[in-house]
Amino acid sequence: MVIESPPKLDPRTLRIIPLGGLGDVGRNMTVFEIDGQLLIVDCGVLFPAGSQPGVDLILPGLNYLDDRLDDVVGLVLTHGHEDHIGAVPYLLKRREDIDIFASKLTLAFLDPKLKEHGLSDANLHEVCEGDTIKLGQPIEFELEFLAVNHSIPDALAVAIKTSAGTVLHTGDFKMDQLPLDGRLTDLRGFARLGERGVDLLMADSTNAEVPGFTPWERDTGPALERVFMTARSKIVVACFASHVHRVQQIVDLSAKYGRKVCYMGRSMVRNMAVARDLGYLTVPGDTLIDVDQLKDFDDSQVVVISTGSQGEPLAALSRMANGDHANIELHPGDVVLLASSLIPGNEAPVFDLVNGLTRLGVKVVHKSNAFVHVSGHASQGELLYVYNIVKPGNALPVHGEVRHLAANAELAKACGVPADHVIVASDGDVIDLVDGQAKVVGQVDASYIFVDGSTVGDISETGLTDRKILGEEGFISIVAAVDLRQGSIVAGPDLNARGFIEDEHIFDTVTEQVRDALTAGLADGMDLHGLCQEVRTTVRHWVSKAYRTRPMIVPVIITV
Repeated sequence: MVIESPPKLDPRTLRIIPLGGLGDVGRNMTVFEIDGQLLIVDCGVLFPAGSQPGVDLILPGLNYLDDRLDDVVGLVLTHGHEDHIGAVPYLLKRREDIDIFASKLTLAFLDPKLKEHGLSDANLHEVCEGDTIKLGQPIEFELEFLAVNHSIPDALAVAIKTSAGTVLHTGDFKMDQLPLDGRLTDLRGFARLGERGVDLLMADSTNAEVPGFTPWERDTGPALERVFMTARSKIVVACFASHVHRVQQIVDLSAKYGRKVCYMGRSMVRNMAVARDLGYLTVPGDTLIDVDQLKDFDDSQVVVISTGSQGEPLAALSRMANGDHANIELHPGDVVLLASSLIPGNEAPVFDLVNGLTRLGVKVVHKSNAFVHVSGHASQGELLYVYNIVKPGNALPVHGEVRHLAANAELAKACGVPADHVIVASDGDVIDLVDGQAKVVGQVDASYIFVDGSTVGDISETGLTDRKILGEEGFISIVAAVDLRQGSIVAGPDLNARGFIEDEHIFDTVTEQVRDALTAGLADGMDLHGLCQEVRTTVRHWVSKAYRTRPMIVPVIITV
């Protein structure tokens, strides 16, 4: 791909560079630049798809900042979900003293991640709705924080005021009118900003294709309670380890129906302890039990709240479904409640999980067969409402796949934002806001950075393609020893395979073909590279014609 470098930034221009989150539901990160100073909003991860074997996490385009780290005046985190905070340790490893601004719960969820990476001295600053801070030397960014309702407490929108204009970044939000925690999205604040003039609105696009309004969280109550009323055995509830509101509902129902609650999964145990300590979660004193206490209670007396709602293979629920969990065994009559949305791309592992649980005789209750979960994102009705009260001069939809961004853009146009002021951008696009209009002026590299174990960025797309071929088609190795001076084969060729057809005589025919190819190549004076190419071509033609497969072919030619 040819990347068109953006022009030199004019001092009166605000530059916006999305480094993730535009095209994926994940790795959200946006850089704002004015007069040589950078502000970052969010720094999250994307979880790998099945086509990315061996990858643990995918980071936003952090490499763009490598030569500009000293220009960063702050990092703002809108809320505590992994797709908004998960990449922060990897950013701080590049520059550890970046000032981080976030709400109390967001910082509490971030802190243990930083400590796991040996970053215990990070500069963390707590902010809350209504706060205003100024950043830069001299001051270039004035930030105002506003409350928004989401599927995690303490979420914030941020208004970024600069000499070039004002941007309102909603973060992830919805407009639940009866939120479980009583914390409403600050529409009065949105309207106030609109009256003063918002030059660019960056709004959450996740549900931009969904008509109407996102249902209220409390509307799930009757369906959740029905599970407790009818269950006669163990209940396992799987949800995100950050969904404090859902956990609160389950804890309240457990107390009402006389069941003990056990958290399962390291992140669930850690996050709920943090939420309880900070007052975001209320648990009656005799309700919570440890995993080693489960054996002291009948199955009809317990509820397990677990990670693994997305079918993650190593998460607690998947291990239960596979029968290899150290502490919990599922039996016919147990109920598993999947209280979460399905993240795009996770359909196959989740359906496999549901099938595996059903095969065990477990009753699986999920969003498709019961009203047990609602989204944390604004649907079309809410987005239209925001566009109409903010009346932005420009719109840059964020957070979503291309189809979500495009649907959000159509909503902006329907509310009167001129078509040439609505931008459906991609990660790495450079958008300049100048004289009241936002335009794409170039691109920077914001490609995926893969985390594989302890390595960061060492895995390429080519390497992933190789892994996929190895996993799906197997490989064939050909080993031979040759004497280049004498032009003769000293040993071999020996052909071996893994993940390919198992037949001890399968290579009898092609071995002779390889020997002939080597002999001809040696007679023509080929070097090792040429001989390897001849062997690879010979085996590829044979396997394609005989078996119509494409295994990886690895020739190893040794000179003696």
